[in-house]
Amino acid sequence: MGLYKDVMGTLVRVLAADNIDNSTKQSWQKLIDAELRSGGQGAGIAVRDKFDYDCCLYALLHRELAPAQWDVLVAKYSTHKANKVGAISRLVARTTSPAPQLFIFKALTAWAIPKLKGAQSGKRSTDMIVLPAEFYDINTWDTEARPDSTRGRWRLGIHKFLAVLEESAVIHVTEILDREQLFDEVT
Repeated sequence: MGLYKDVMGTLVRVLAADNIDNSTKQSWQKLIDAELRSGGQGAGIAVRDKFDYDCCLYALLHRELAPAQWDVLVAKYSTHKANKVGAISRLVARTTSPAPQLFIFKALTAWAIPKLKGAQSGKRSTDMIVLPAEFYDINTWDTEARPDSTRGRWRLGIHKFLAVLEESAVIHVTEILDREQLFDEVT
């Protein structure tokens, strides 16, 4: 019997493993725990054992993925603030673009931390990174006020680079999960 259902759900769960403690449960953790107790995915495994598997898989992915692949996944999907910020800063250094460093930093950060509805009004969890609305204004990304077409081209190039990197990382994660036989067989 496999431990996980799909790649993206597994990836998000595993990247959240470093942000979980035993004090209070986040709402998504309670849902997973309830699913396990009710006979859902991985029901034959104790919650603590599943967490241990998540931690082992976290270490395996960190070891086997290329550093840029690991960073793009952590930047996009991790819930650990410090890890997310660290991954973003390492990706900035790895991103090749004619854009100035400030532009690259802001474009990459806006990609990794998209604007969320309800975040500024207090309707979302406060345990996540929420950037001020003006951070997403592309006019603030370039101090030399280059034309919109130039800034748009730069942003598109950076986002394409990140999308290709993310896709290659997810493919590699899928190969690892398949190799380790961690998915339920589809009937």
